[in-house]
Amino acid sequence: MFIRTAAFLVHAVPFYRKWLRDLAADQLEGGEVPYVVPDVLSDARGGDPAARSHSSAGWGDAAVICPWTLYEYSGDARILAEQYDSMRGWVEYIRSRAQDGVLWNSGSHFGDWVALDAKEGSYSGATPTDLVATAYYALSVRLLARSAAVLGRRRERRAYERLGGRVVAAFRKEFFSPAGRLAARTQTAHILALAFDLAPPEHRQRTVDTLAALIGEEGGHLTTGFLGTPYACQALGEHGKLDAAYALLLREDYPSWLYEVSKGATTIWEHWDGIKPDGSMWNPSMNSFNHYAYGAIGDWLHGVVAGLGIEVDRRGRPRVLVRPMPGGGLTQAQADLMTPYGRAAVSWTLAPGGLDVEISVPHNTAARVVLPGATSSSLGLKAGRFTDRPGGAEAILGSGGYRFHYLPAGR
Repeated sequence: MFIRTAAFLVHAVPFYRKWLRDLAADQLEGGEVPYVVPDVLSDARGGDPAARSHSSAGWGDAAVICPWTLYEYSGDARILAEQYDSMRGWVEYIRSRAQDGVLWNSGSHFGDWVALDAKEGSYSGATPTDLVATAYYALSVRLLARSAAVLGRRRERRAYERLGGRVVAAFRKEFFSPAGRLAARTQTAHILALAFDLAPPEHRQRTVDTLAALIGEEGGHLTTGFLGTPYACQALGEHGKLDAAYALLLREDYPSWLYEVSKGATTIWEHWDGIKPDGSMWNPSMNSFNHYAYGAIGDWLHGVVAGLGIEVDRRGRPRVLVRPMPGGGLTQAQADLMTPYGRAAVSWTLAPGGLDVEISVPHNTAARVVLPGATSSSLGLKAGRFTDRPGGAEAILGSGGYRFHYLPAGR
């Protein structure tokens, strides 16, 4: 949940690379991934393999999501090569447990952990675990296919692309009605369907509209847990609801990120209701005030608010992405990222006279730059480099420093 945020903030590759080796070492013969790595839970039970706790959707998917993310931020395909057998082992374990190899509706899962829509006394959220598990299965299969492509494993790439297509089709058949209604009326179900591209294209708008309505029913708040929260703003912002995403980010009443700040927090909590508005605690046990999951909003702050991130191009190679998306009444933002090629940076300032964007692209690389609300004509002398797209003017820019000033459309 947090690895993209961590990889942006610090040079996390050496730590995670070592940890992924531990994960592979603790992985069971059938590809199962323990709940925690190192697997201290099994040691506490005397090391009995039959007593090992393993293979919850989301948690076990770290075997695939983490290596792919490290590849994005390092460009080092050796990470994928080292972890490929572990990645494949996890996906094949799920396939062996899934109905017809595609619908993961078996096993024990944490689900949308500590979501506010959970039943009283329950830690697992209201989103059905088979929906959550199949959604993450689809994500892992797709990332495995992309990893196989990077490593030149063409036959396996094609095989896992076909499997991914079957999993997505099964998800749509099982959880979407013919009219496009998602069976689980929870925020997380709609978030995962959008963020993982699982909603049928003809019903995508209904899915995002329903998500916005569900948030509205909660007074503009999230009720999501560990597996839904990290993708909430992404699901809204990438589907025409940027204002709604910013509204979530900037809320100050309970529950919200800034509510925690109002209670004196300097780190992210494990629970939205770690401290309730009346000052009482959610629970004195399992109530960390320095936790990772909801801190994943950092990735959205970096990549959307400031507009600096990493993407993988059509050739399977990572590159810098500059795509600031101002909103929420913010008038400036900046971010920098130490890439394998050097420092990349972006800063923007919004004023009545227009938007100023400054970009720095490291040596020996290039960045895809998307300037929101811009057209090639509004960029003046720089126009020849840019192509007009629905999201703004777009160009591939080589190393160097750039500055743009323009009046965004609609202002």
